Amino acid sequence: MSDSVKRDSAVLVHFTLTLADGSVAESTRNSGKPALFRLGDGSLSAGLEQEMLGLTAGDKHSFTLQPDAAFGNISPDLVQYFSLRDFNQSGEPEIGTIMLFSGMDGNEMPGVVREINGDSVTVDFNHPLAGQAIKFEIDVLEIDPVLENADADPVS
Repeated sequence: MSDSVKRDSAVLVHFTLTLADGSVAESTRNSGKPALFRLGDGSLSAGLEQEMLGLTAGDKHSFTLQPDAAFGNISPDLVQYFSLRDFNQSGEPEIGTIMLFSGMDGNEMPGVVREINGDSVTVDFNHPLAGQAIKFEIDVLEIDPVLENADADPVS
């Protein structure tokens, strides 16, 4: 076990993500199950990793990241338009529904149905928190935890 978070550390944390309006977007405290992050694996933004560097077990750290350092800015290229008949197999879409779509590489991608206008369905593939400043509250539980903690939920 390491003394502090380094660039390749695995870190077991409880976290809460709060939006500018004060609403909680996500929290591991609700389920009581901490999250296991691995710095340097590409799953966390560079801004989030930078804030975690140097923290030690027992530390509580609160900070706000702007969109470009958190979940990214909204990209118009990630808003796609489909025909209503493309949904024949999955059933009629509803605004606000998150659906899985198969990408050209065969991987599934979540998209949010934003608008239905006649036969046209607008689907947004941006991260749901893209374009928003996010307040992070992180409690570091363990650094480089031993394997019995590997059942913690990874965060995407």
